[in-house]
Amino acid sequence: MFDPDDLPRRKSETLAELAREDLDKLSIAELDDRIAALEAEIARSRAKRDGAAAFRSAADALFKR
Repeated sequence: MFDPDDLPRRKSETLAELAREDLDKLSIAELDDRIAALEAEIARSRAKRDGAAAFRSAADALFKR
């Protein structure tokens, strides 16, 4: 049987859920782990954005000739 919960969630839903999570129940160590994971995701997102910008610049330079 088809279960919609098995489908990948859209990023906006995931981010919204993350923002709604109750942080009061987390220990200091769990908060540190969460921060480290979020910082790693930020670094990954920035690297992807920078790569996309470089690709775009290269494509723009190629087609401006």
